[in-house]
Amino acid sequence: MKRKVVVGITGASGAPYARRLIAALRSRDDVELAVCVSQTAPQVWALECGGDLRESLDVPIWGVRDFTAPFASGSARWQAMVVVPCSMGTAARIAHGISDTLLTRAADVMLKERRALIVVPRETPLSIVHLENLLALARAGAVVLPAMPSFYGKPSTLDEVIDTVVARLVDHLGLDNALAARWGSA
Repeated sequence: MKRKVVVGITGASGAPYARRLIAALRSRDDVELAVCVSQTAPQVWALECGGDLRESLDVPIWGVRDFTAPFASGSARWQAMVVVPCSMGTAARIAHGISDTLLTRAADVMLKERRALIVVPRETPLSIVHLENLLALARAGAVVLPAMPSFYGKPSTLDEVIDTVVARLVDHLGLDNALAARWGSA
C-alpha cells in the first residue's frame, strides 16, 4: 500500500527544500504524492528555483481553492502532509483553524484526523507571536521541523546542505532514506 503524502508550498523563502523533498518522494514507488500551493508560492519558486512551479514538477498540483482535492477530506485517508516552506502567516492560520485555502484545509484535516503534519518554518528571527503559533501547532499534534541544516556530515554543496533537512523530513514521514549522513556515520 502506498503512503499518501501531500506537500504544501507557501510563499516563504525556502522553495529549494520543497523542490528537493518532492523529487525525493516522487522517485519512490511506495508514495502517492500531491502538491498544493499558496497564492504567493509560485512567485517565490520563480525567484529561488527558477522557472514556473507548475512546469517544474511532475506531480499533481491542486489549485489554491480547489476543495475537490482528495486530501481536503479525512475520508480520503491521506496519511501525511509537509508544509515546506511554511510561512508564519500560514502557520498562524493552521494553528487557529482558519481553513481558507486548500493548503490550510488540508493541514486542518491532518490535525483533526490525528495524522502526520510537519511544518517547516522559514523565518528568522522569530517573534513571540511566531513562537506561540508554533507552540500551538506542536500542542495540536504537528511536528515543527525548522529548516536548520546540520553540518556534522560535512556537506560540501548547497544541495547536500538542503538534503540534511529533507532527510529529516523523510524520516518523519516514516520512510527510509540515505539523503544525508547520519550521526556517527560521518
